[in-house]
Amino acid sequence: MLHPNQFQVNETWVIFKLNDAPVITDRDGDFNVFALMDAASCFILDTGFVPSESQELSETEAKRILKKGYGHKKQYARELIISGQQIANNLSIEAERCGISVSRVPEDQLRLLIDEARESFQEYISNGRCQ
Repeated sequence: MLHPNQFQVNETWVIFKLNDAPVITDRDGDFNVFALMDAASCFILDTGFVPSESQELSETEAKRILKKGYGHKKQYARELIISGQQIANNLSIEAERCGISVSRVPEDQLRLLIDEARESFQEYISNGRCQ
């Protein structure tokens, strides 16, 4: 299992889906919410909303989320970890184009890194704050 103390700040980023079930909106349809997080600090660098039927970030959204991650320290991470069950072809291509190596890891290995963010997001949604 991966732990934040195994990483240095901005060395490794993790991309993962925050929600268990699609976020339902009245106007724009259903979405999944993806988070880009620094593995050492567990700081969420950015989030991206993806229509639930598309299952992955678009090319434009992949570029945007990595650019936002870059903006925090004015550099890209060396590595991007993606949950093995997540579809992330566009993000993988864009990350490699930016010089970031991409690793796939089984999601159960990411639990110590991502569970708190997921729990906080679920609480946020259940309190009706996301509208």
